[in-house]
Amino acid sequence: MITDPSGRVVDRIAKGIGVATNNVAEYTAAIEGLSRAEQLGAARILLRSDSRLLVEQLSGRFRVKNPRLQRLHAEVRSLARAFAQVTYEHVPREENADADRLANQGVDEWLAGEGASWSPSEKASPQLWEGPE
Repeated sequence: MITDPSGRVVDRIAKGIGVATNNVAEYTAAIEGLSRAEQLGAARILLRSDSRLLVEQLSGRFRVKNPRLQRLHAEVRSLARAFAQVTYEHVPREENADADRLANQGVDEWLAGEGASWSPSEKASPQLWEGPE
């Protein structure tokens, strides 16, 4: 969700990304949100997430060891340079219900369309494996 400084919702993004880890999904959401905020002309960003790993990595307090996450991290950092200020804030999952609802909507839409033939019993391909953090 993208809100203005008063808290009014100015846009919502619900997009399925296919089979991915939670960390990849969190980074993808950050990329989509920052891209849309830039399109809307935002100057200052407060990126809130219930992923402590994402917030700590983007804030520079945790290292990013995984190669796939390193690429996504670099993309977020590149997008962040377009803004006068970007702040990262961890919020408890229970305070992030609207964002969770949008994420679930994106998954449901993906499963109803492009991912209709996917089944949880399928084994993950090597490309999906991220390895240990």
